[in-house]
Amino acid sequence: MAKKTNKFNLRSQLMPPEEKGKTCFFCSSNIKWIDYKDTVFLRRFVSMQAKVVPVRRTGTCAKHQRMLAQSIKRARYLALMPYTVNKDANFVK
Repeated sequence: MAKKTNKFNLRSQLMPPEEKGKTCFFCSSNIKWIDYKDTVFLRRFVSMQAKVVPVRRTGTCAKHQRMLAQSIKRARYLALMPYTVNKDANFVK
């Protein structure tokens, strides 16, 4: 009896083995809390549309992603960072 080929088995044979996931920048740098006043640093974790970049792209852990989102929201509330970006303006400097 012939063995059925499963598309998942075939995919695992064709694709190279996945590398280890990204490590959390804050855990590896031993950062205890994220300063909302450091907008230059926070812009690293904000997209061109002024959205918070997701975990799958930054590699931060859940604890630090929550702290990062809270810091960005505080900076926006105090008008240190924009909520939205004009199409003509250059947000990232």
